[in-house]
Amino acid sequence: MTDREHVPCRPGWDCWSCDRPWPCDPAREDLALQLDPVELAKFMGERLAEAARDVPTLQPGELFERFLQWTWKVRRQ
Repeated sequence: MTDREHVPCRPGWDCWSCDRPWPCDPAREDLALQLDPVELAKFMGERLAEAARDVPTLQPGELFERFLQWTWKVRRQ
């Protein structure tokens, strides 16, 4: 991993590269290109569960919006 990758820095779940809440916009773009919509939703659901364990102070609604809600808009063209 290089310090330029937009990957989660655990246990806080901020982006390794830009220090914004992960998945940041560049990470979302990369993930949407790499995975089909179903795989993306499954992958992000798994990350949501990990983040909930790592940061128990995050509220369920915040977790949903951050990790899953955006995946519904991803479409393959």
